[in-house]
Amino acid sequence: MEYVYEMPGEMLKETEKKGEVRRFAYDTQTYDKEGSRSLKKGAWVYLPYGYSSDRQYNVLYLLHGGGVNEDWWFKMFPDTVTILDNMMAGKVCEPCIIVAPTYYRGEEEEDKNAEYITEQFHYELRRDLVPAVESAFSTYAGGDVSEENLIRTRNHRAFAGLSLGSMTTYRAAFYNNFDLFSWYGPFSGCCGPKGDHDREVERIRKTLAEGEKKGLMLDYLFCCNGDQDIAFAEHKDIMDRAEALCPQLVKGRNYDFFTIPGGVHDMKAWQLHLYHALQVFFSPEQSFREDLSAMGQ
Repeated sequence: MEYVYEMPGEMLKETEKKGEVRRFAYDTQTYDKEGSRSLKKGAWVYLPYGYSSDRQYNVLYLLHGGGVNEDWWFKMFPDTVTILDNMMAGKVCEPCIIVAPTYYRGEEEEDKNAEYITEQFHYELRRDLVPAVESAFSTYAGGDVSEENLIRTRNHRAFAGLSLGSMTTYRAAFYNNFDLFSWYGPFSGCCGPKGDHDREVERIRKTLAEGEKKGLMLDYLFCCNGDQDIAFAEHKDIMDRAEALCPQLVKGRNYDFFTIPGGVHDMKAWQLHLYHALQVFFSPEQSFREDLSAMGQ
């Protein structure tokens, strides 16, 4: 794949081969180990043009940033949908399902507890969101959303997010659900301006090392940032150190850090990150399809 630093114009033109953005409601029961409560939540699901229950689709779970909600990617920025339509119609990437949820719970003090909420989102992600989505749509799980089968089909599942959603990509998906996802796209940041870089590097190292022992390989960690983004310095420092310490990270094979010269903390950059990530995710050339878990060992 050749990187570009501006969205190609043809990606922003209307196409007749339009996907569908569908509202999806689900119940979430669990947030943390201390207790549980039922809450109705919603997400937006992008179904590619020609979606059919007769075939199976890879799934990308795609998060927004702080202070907004699941409307961000598809409703607040409908040109994201146009980009996706054009990518799939032009075979820039394979047709896939994209789910845009929210980590927020509707609590009045949610912004004050944002980092805690994003970390705790891993419970809802595992127990509620993924099983609900992959029971309702035609994915490689084949309707079997048992934990065993979700682990077996992890190569067909990706997680990405921007800003606070980028932090959530690390915390909820990578560190805590590495057995459910094998493709990751953190777009703008790892731990925020007050984060502990040493702790994040160690969490990355531990996740990859323990995953390798269990036969769970990383398909791709596609980190992205603009070099003028407020999150660039911390993200780059952490990943440079992690790359040096983790033999499981091989640049160009299952890891990269895509940087937009002059790129800032905005939707133009995040859409470009998504454009590149979808060209990496689910690619047979990039994938370690021979996970021991997939072979039942």
